[in-house]
Amino acid sequence: MNTKQAPLPQAPLRIAAAQAQPVSGDVTANIARTVELTNLAADRGAKLVVFPEKFLSGYEPDLIAGDPAKYAFDQHDARLEPIRAVCRQREIAVIVGAATRGASGESGESGLHISSLVFNRSGELIEPYHKQHLYRSETTIYRPGTQGCMLEIDGWRLALGVCYDSGFPEHARRAAMNGAHAYLVSALFSLKTGYHQSRIWFPARAFDNTLYVLLSNHVGTTGGWETCGASAIWGPYGDVVEEASREREEVITALLDPAVLADVRERETVLADFKAHAEETSGGYVAHRLD
Repeated sequence: MNTKQAPLPQAPLRIAAAQAQPVSGDVTANIARTVELTNLAADRGAKLVVFPEKFLSGYEPDLIAGDPAKYAFDQHDARLEPIRAVCRQREIAVIVGAATRGASGESGESGLHISSLVFNRSGELIEPYHKQHLYRSETTIYRPGTQGCMLEIDGWRLALGVCYDSGFPEHARRAAMNGAHAYLVSALFSLKTGYHQSRIWFPARAFDNTLYVLLSNHVGTTGGWETCGASAIWGPYGDVVEEASREREEVITALLDPAVLADVRERETVLADFKAHAEETSGGYVAHRLD
């Protein structure tokens, strides 16, 4: 783990979170919606836009498990060309959730994964990020990822997560320890418990690590889940910068400001203090009996 402080960005960066309801199993329609919302994000000045978990197929575990060739993707899938094209045309990066299959990139991880597909501003599909923390119901279909993903754009270091990853403080902390300035999460948070979870987890991930944090969530129903929307972007002090509705399809944007990041990190030194002691302590416990 790299515990050196990464240099701060020199210029602001506008990013976007898109929330929408995917059409169950209709990959063509969901790719078209991705392109439409990416254009909207670009119109609003965003240089990067994040979509929800498994947006290209819908969450739909049974569909994906039953026909991975149809509902999951690999690095060379021709169906992704419209997304590549809009990235090139609008010079915007896209992170969109999908199931992936087969070996992928340098990691060589094989099998079926819940992934974030990453397209750069030239439309190139780079190595995807695979969700590392799976719900129990997901473990019967998917394999967990084994490594994090850090993107660099205009001097900003952006770490990726997918849904349940964000419930583990260590996941965002590792990103921060490796120099992340922001933590971007594609997710499915449910109507029943998801809003409560997300409003605890995401401000904590932001404040504990003095990071910007983004959540892109679904609206409507997908894979049998009623979802709660409320995609949002939090500042490094844990405050909400921008928040979407709980029902509507929409795109929200926020400006990541290096001056804000520097100010918060100067006042709130928890990350620097953790780094200072990370290599000095074992983290072990000493047990004592009291009876």
